[in-house]
Amino acid sequence: MRVEFPHVGETLHHTVLDNGLTVYLLKKVGYEKTYATFTTKYGSIDRRFKTEEWVDVPDGIAHFLEHKMFEKEDGDVFQKFGRFGASANAFTSFTRTAYLFGATSNVEANLTTLIDFVQAPYFTEASVEKEKGIIGQEIQMYQDNPGWRLYFGLIGAMYAEHPVNIDIAGTIESIGKITADDLYTCHRAFYHPSNMVLFVVGNIDPEGVLEQIKANQAAKTFEAPVLTAREQIEEPEAVHQSERIIEMDVSVPKVMIGYKDTPRAGAAGMKQELIVELLLHSLFDTTAPLYAELYAEGLIDDAFSFDYTSEDTFAFAALSMETPHVDTFVSRITAALERPLNLDEATLDRKKRMMKGQFLKALNSPEFIANQFSRYALSGGNMFEMPDVIDEITLDDLYEAYGRLFQSDKRAVSIVKKP
Repeated sequence: MRVEFPHVGETLHHTVLDNGLTVYLLKKVGYEKTYATFTTKYGSIDRRFKTEEWVDVPDGIAHFLEHKMFEKEDGDVFQKFGRFGASANAFTSFTRTAYLFGATSNVEANLTTLIDFVQAPYFTEASVEKEKGIIGQEIQMYQDNPGWRLYFGLIGAMYAEHPVNIDIAGTIESIGKITADDLYTCHRAFYHPSNMVLFVVGNIDPEGVLEQIKANQAAKTFEAPVLTAREQIEEPEAVHQSERIIEMDVSVPKVMIGYKDTPRAGAAGMKQELIVELLLHSLFDTTAPLYAELYAEGLIDDAFSFDYTSEDTFAFAALSMETPHVDTFVSRITAALERPLNLDEATLDRKKRMMKGQFLKALNSPEFIANQFSRYALSGGNMFEMPDVIDEITLDDLYEAYGRLFQSDKRAVSIVKKP
């Protein structure tokens, strides 16, 4: 099926195969690089799920599985991609695991390699034990990173029950419990084609690429999906803790203020994300009056940042700064967000044009398109509809989001400072 998006000048080819695999193909005329992602809706928060019965797995197993997928009986998959001139990688987030490559040649061979290695798990107890040491070093590296500790300190302060409060890589203790059987169980549950999205973007022949993918999948046998349920977490609306302090040897303290939001899924979630991003830009980007006010007081500088994270089951806004004046920064930000909102149509219109311009510019990047489109597609949204959704957003939407989000019981603060 061809879907036209005239506002962004793109034509998307969309197919769902007989085995349930969702395929998206996007032709970009004149582009030398082809980029592909093979993504499963499976991340670090999926630590309890149901197949024939409820299964509990160790924290960090999704990330561990991602690492182990590249090791096969006949060698390392990275070397195979290298022989075909491709650059390959993978990542695990709270909600998804993605495998990817970029290449300017041998696209057909690289695409086959990508699909085949993700769909053919190979684990041994010996290789699993070896990997525990490697990932254990990675976990320790992140524990020594002040920015990482600040971020997860904030999430831990905000969330009492939701597994988003657990580090994506787990702990050295939790990964120590992982077995090869655990990895096979998770692969069987979450790597079924019906739980995955394959996206290919570049100067491709969509019909030819689709035939290649169909032939590849038709040659394989897949059992019926076994995943029947994921754990549903009852998370309070209020934050778990108002403040969390982490002591580390840092030259300047780091602080992050978070506001816990009510999550929404699918197209509604994408719209909420755009509304809050417009709101944050209106309040805090370098053209905003509040930014100028705080900058003049010496409370923020170029290190100041803001972000909104939105997934199906959790959402939050975060404001971050590195400053010796932590208490003053927090009090001024919180006081400013307790004042009545004062925005006008002209400001909203400027921010809309800015956001749409940034989005259209990002569409020049095949990597951005594949990664972000897959993210939204897995939760039922369509990234190419963003310009239309932005146009629909009103001042009332921003005022509603402001009143909902910036509440004292939804605010948490994470601080990293010297002992």
